[in-house]
Amino acid sequence: MGLCLAPAMLLLLLGSPSSAARNRCLDAAEACTADARCQRLRTEYVAQCLGRAASGGCPRARCRRALRRFFARGPPALTHALLFCPCVNAACAERRRQTFVPSCAFAGPGPAPPSCLAPLDTCEHSQICRPRLLAFQASCAPAPSTPDGCLRDQGPRCLRAYAGLVGTAVTPNYVDNASARVAPWCDCGASGNRREECEAFRGLFTRNRCLDGAIQAFDAGWPPILQDRPDVHQDPEHSLLQVSSADGLLVGSSLLSMLPVLALQPLL
Repeated sequence: MGLCLAPAMLLLLLGSPSSAARNRCLDAAEACTADARCQRLRTEYVAQCLGRAASGGCPRARCRRALRRFFARGPPALTHALLFCPCVNAACAERRRQTFVPSCAFAGPGPAPPSCLAPLDTCEHSQICRPRLLAFQASCAPAPSTPDGCLRDQGPRCLRAYAGLVGTAVTPNYVDNASARVAPWCDCGASGNRREECEAFRGLFTRNRCLDGAIQAFDAGWPPILQDRPDVHQDPEHSLLQVSSADGLLVGSSLLSMLPVLALQPLL
């Protein structure tokens, strides 16, 4: 895959370097460009996600596989900074939302999102997705007995597990460029008698104070490698995830019925 294509692809995703003053997302993009491994993995997934399938649509399976590889093998400080960079204006937030080519990796083929039961059912039967969703549930679960409703030092673990979902059947993303709210590409309008199950799944993202708090707190823990950087160039992306599960924990129960203590080990 020719590296000469990368600048045009990345410019398409993140815009011109002169289009914004300094912001965290552009700092993170520049740092990824300067790191050979981060840049190589990002170029791979951008090329896959902007490619064309034989049917004329995007090669979603290859796109998502390349995204999982980016997060599994990329430098965590850089990939997480690209995924969770804090924004104070809509231009920055739109760049963040476009980081992993959501037109292919996130949104479905149709203009309207499907019922959340569809990706959830797919995830239930996926050896890649199922343990990652379980890890996300366990890592971002509220703790009602604590003062703020979340475990101490839960944030980094929650963000790693969230990043682990990118590139799966339940890939989440920022829902707009006016907030840091996230959700998968789905809704619960046509879920019939499984409406409660559907809402419970979507609520893992849309009504999760521990996930919201972890994303908001990421700025305070901005990676040292990215601190005090000058103004920036162009690029997109994310972060390492190494979430998995211990053998034998994932057999039998519904994803929404269990929050096991998962052993974390590389999936890819």
